[in-house]
Amino acid sequence: MENLTIFIALTAVAILLQAGILVAMYVAMRKSSQRLEALATEVRNKVLPAIEQAQSMVTEIRPRLEVIAENVEQTTTQLRTQLQRIDAAVSDAVDRGRLQIIRADELLSRTFDRVEHTSEVVQKTVVSPVRHISGIMQGITVGLEFLLNRRARTNGSRRERRPVPQDEMFI
Repeated sequence: MENLTIFIALTAVAILLQAGILVAMYVAMRKSSQRLEALATEVRNKVLPAIEQAQSMVTEIRPRLEVIAENVEQTTTQLRTQLQRIDAAVSDAVDRGRLQIIRADELLSRTFDRVEHTSEVVQKTVVSPVRHISGIMQGITVGLEFLLNRRARTNGSRRERRPVPQDEMFI
């Protein structure tokens, strides 16, 4: 029997311990519940009016935002159209500029070809004959000087020989 008494005493202590834990849980839950209710009241008092005010502002602003969106859409469409026109104009100007550069290059090439051809013609028709004539004249001059120096030596007077300029050219 003594075992039974110990067992009953232990069971009574366990039941009292459980009852104490349940009371503590009840008190904690009640405090938490009060805090949550206070928080919910505060949310209702502060946040809900702000949400309602935001909703009313959105309701008021919505038509304006729609107008702004339409204006932005129209402006974007017009801007795109203008940019396409500008692109076409710039492309046309670049193409024309490129064509003019090609024409100027061809003109310069033809001009340089003509200058080169003219230079060759002048070389063949003027400079070469002048060189030939100059060579002949130098030959004649040297021959005459030789003959004149020979006579001068035989006459007893010595004259100094003049230098003859070589390869004189005139254009």
